[in-house]
Amino acid sequence: MNEEAGTAVSREDAPVPAYSWYALSVLVLVYVLNFIDRQILSILANDIKADLGVDDAYLGFLYGTAFAIFYALFGIPLGRLADSWKRVRLMTLGLALWSAMTAFSGFARDAGTLSVARIGVGVGEATASPSAYSLISDWFPARLRATALAIYSSGLYIGGGVSLAIGGVIVDGWKKLFPAGDPMFGLVGWQAAFIAVGLPGLLLAVWVATLREPVRGAIDGLTTPEDPHPFRGFVQELYTIIPGFTFFGAAARGWKSLLLNVVVLCGALFAAHLITELLASGEGVIVAGIGSSLGVALIPITDQWLLLAVGYYAVFCWASALRVRDYPTFALTWGSPAFLCTILGYGTVAFMAYSASYWGAPYAERTFAAISKSELGFFLGGGGAVGGFLGVILGGRMADTLLQRTPSGRVWVILFGLLSPIPLAVLQYTTSSWTLFILLNVVVGALAASALGAAAATSQSLVLPRMRGTATATFFLATTLVGLALGPYLAGYVSARNDGDLSKGVLTTLWITPIGFALLLAAIRLVPKAAATIVERARAAGEEIG
Repeated sequence: MNEEAGTAVSREDAPVPAYSWYALSVLVLVYVLNFIDRQILSILANDIKADLGVDDAYLGFLYGTAFAIFYALFGIPLGRLADSWKRVRLMTLGLALWSAMTAFSGFARDAGTLSVARIGVGVGEATASPSAYSLISDWFPARLRATALAIYSSGLYIGGGVSLAIGGVIVDGWKKLFPAGDPMFGLVGWQAAFIAVGLPGLLLAVWVATLREPVRGAIDGLTTPEDPHPFRGFVQELYTIIPGFTFFGAAARGWKSLLLNVVVLCGALFAAHLITELLASGEGVIVAGIGSSLGVALIPITDQWLLLAVGYYAVFCWASALRVRDYPTFALTWGSPAFLCTILGYGTVAFMAYSASYWGAPYAERTFAAISKSELGFFLGGGGAVGGFLGVILGGRMADTLLQRTPSGRVWVILFGLLSPIPLAVLQYTTSSWTLFILLNVVVGALAASALGAAAATSQSLVLPRMRGTATATFFLATTLVGLALGPYLAGYVSARNDGDLSKGVLTTLWITPIGFALLLAAIRLVPKAAATIVERARAAGEEIG
């Protein structure tokens, strides 16, 4: 069946329309810019550290937690909106927002303003993947979904690599032209870099707006009618994740739910305070300055752990509300051990990968001082882009191939992506050879990237079409709240407590490997049965399926 969008086909073995590949290429460009705006912070980290007087712990907080918490939490209602509204429109608005906030980062004069700007980037970028994953699942049949998602995900590595090259060139060029900052605004190199990569996104948003919306679920023979009230669910989701209002939502479900909600919040805040007391000891405390930037007084607690506590509490509130409001979706995501083991298992891959990719440029700049920032950005960024691109594409193809041989084939690829980079990563962050460091950066990046397409496709394969946006948001909760919000910060914290030893900081993230190994072994056993019983389990949970 071909609709106006030119993307819906009814047979699994039918050829994929050319428009699907065209649309996918546009989404790849969006994801490239997504990660340019996100990852450019890596090449700018040492300059920001010097100009703003912050430490590695703050830099890890800025890249990880300040971005990840809001990216993850807004991904929940935006994932719901992707399931009910026009996904192309949603992505267009999000792209315009995060591009504008990236440019705004260039005008930051203190840590607080920069933190607020990065929060805005996180909110905007939360629109991208829920929309893209859902669109791709309606543009490509199941037999090619891991490949298509891997191609989309290659934008992560291309963008991450390009960001280092662009950032290095802009900073070095700006320093030569304006050693003390430009005469009009006093902007220095790292500020100019933020502005230069942020503004093009506003133009790309116009292009994205021209894409045609595919028929939801038609490619799987499960056509889903348009939601007549698409924003109702979005508002409901916002209501469930805003602390304070969450009490009213819990109370509506009964006094037991309210009591549990209060206990969880108190427990999360107590845990945050306890971790602060145990880890901070006066010298590792992050003072991001968000409170002064917003003109309000904040609780005197490390922003890192306070934000994490609020984030985990909000996720609990959302999952609790989802269980009551849409039990079939809850049953196939939060209620599915196969789904949880898959996304958390990949979250441990992200824990290490985000740390290594973010701290790679600051580490190299400190270790190989003779290398200019432009040269470092070119070789490190170019190598990372090549390695990540090859890894995610080949990993996606390997996942689809293995799926034809065994129902757990894709999960085996995730496990490979967890274990294979470890020995080479240890060598990379201990070598004194610049050449070897660059070569290992390519290989380690490729091996870690091989898991992404397999993990994304597995998460999509365990839910119904109407649930894909929510499933994507849940998948990214694991990659962000486990991987991005914790990995880079903990590496930076260890570095800050060890006189800026980033080698020690990055390598300490390897402790999470046994946890990921256990989760993925469980997923290998659980995923085949879960994938084969989606419709039956959905019906048992109350889903009406024709």
